[in-house]
Amino acid sequence: MCTTVRKLGQTDYKISPIGLGTWQFSQGSGLIGSYFSTISEKDMDAIVKMSLDGGINWFDTAEAYGKGKSEEALAGALNRLDIPEDKALIATKWWPLLRTASSITGTIETRKKALKGRRIDLHQIHQPFSFSSPEKEMKEMASLFNQGEIGAIGVSNFNRNKMDRAIQELNKHGASLASNQMKYSLLDRRIETNGVMDLAKQHSVTIIAYSPLEQGILTGKFHQNPDLIANLSGPRKHMSQFKPQGLAKTLPLINLLKEIGASYGVGAGQVALNWLIHFHGDTVVAIPGASKLKHAEDNVKVLGFELTQEELKRIDEASRKVAKM
Repeated sequence: MCTTVRKLGQTDYKISPIGLGTWQFSQGSGLIGSYFSTISEKDMDAIVKMSLDGGINWFDTAEAYGKGKSEEALAGALNRLDIPEDKALIATKWWPLLRTASSITGTIETRKKALKGRRIDLHQIHQPFSFSSPEKEMKEMASLFNQGEIGAIGVSNFNRNKMDRAIQELNKHGASLASNQMKYSLLDRRIETNGVMDLAKQHSVTIIAYSPLEQGILTGKFHQNPDLIANLSGPRKHMSQFKPQGLAKTLPLINLLKEIGASYGVGAGQVALNWLIHFHGDTVVAIPGASKLKHAEDNVKVLGFELTQEELKRIDEASRKVAKM
């Protein structure tokens, strides 16, 4: 069986290796939220309950997901299900565009209101492009941390240099960087070669892998039935990996994932996620989304098995032939 929980960075938080990404809870609101269609409260409640019952104990959301709609929807589901705060940890993010670091502390009450008063366990800088430096951002984050407003500090999409600067600044304020949320999958392994993964391991920073299934490509469903691509919403259908030549390129990897998954009674997607959360020891956790109950069921299955070292190596070798490195 997979280890049920692991430390979030150097904090005392224990998180499941799989969390639930809730971008899809944006209710179609705003530019970013419009990527997904609306989900009913009943379906969101079922997705959240299935995740919790299956061993997932944390949820990732953001201010930018529907301008707070995802935060509101997540908190609403947790409240309707009467889930205590310590059983459902919440990670959210501050949106930096056209803002300075002072907005981090200036908008914390808005974040708390959107989350209906529920605790912010991990607060993250969503992107590295505010008007302020990483040092100023971390100073504000440390202030919130030391005041008890947030439980841990994270960043997202920070390269090695900015991540290192964040780590050094937080250390000056008696805090640590808990996480860096990065795009990472069997088809995108650039953080292994650009210094981010190495720095994370050096400083015990958790890597939170987003887009771990590459918009569904790694489930193999589009290889099996390319007609599904025509029905996709948003820009996915226009990405190169969804084109016939892109599907052909990744087919050998998908076939291997399916082959290995058959022995565990799971699909290609579960194997891809299991590889992510084990290949680098405890460093990487992943946040697949779930817009349907079936997706949540698939997510929790990842916690029910652990790939062998030989299987991890075979997948690694197949991945290197097709991944961005």
